[in-house]
Amino acid sequence: MKRAVFPGSFDPITVGHEAIINRALPLFDEIILAIGVNSNKNYFFTLEERISTLKNCFKNEPKISISSYQGLTIEYCKSISADHILRGLRTAADFEFERTIALMNKKMAPELDTIFLISEPEHSAISSTVVREILKNGGDISEFVPANFIKK
Repeated sequence: MKRAVFPGSFDPITVGHEAIINRALPLFDEIILAIGVNSNKNYFFTLEERISTLKNCFKNEPKISISSYQGLTIEYCKSISADHILRGLRTAADFEFERTIALMNKKMAPELDTIFLISEPEHSAISSTVVREILKNGGDISEFVPANFIKK
């Protein structure tokens, strides 16, 4: 069984995340959307809200499951017998950052492969950080988040 982990904070999930996940579905038997919990980070949405939103966005997709974890992504992948890490790339800067992490992960866990999918051009400027700022300032985020997004 090909099992991939798509790690992220999903604070919030964007249409860019959604597009990467949907494009990856034919490649894997299961994709686990794994919310990494970092106690040093201040999140806009609670963990429960992020889990609920992801479940709502993908409620009709049986190949997707939602989870959360703490610590190293590779250790989480090992604990659930995942063999791939899925990452989306929007920019060249994303590539350099993700490449470094993928190489370190490969060194520490040679059995894991990282799969990169490049975002569609129309999604390349959309980031959770920008969407949060729009939301914090009362803007309309509807075109930047999935249709089933649960608003705060």
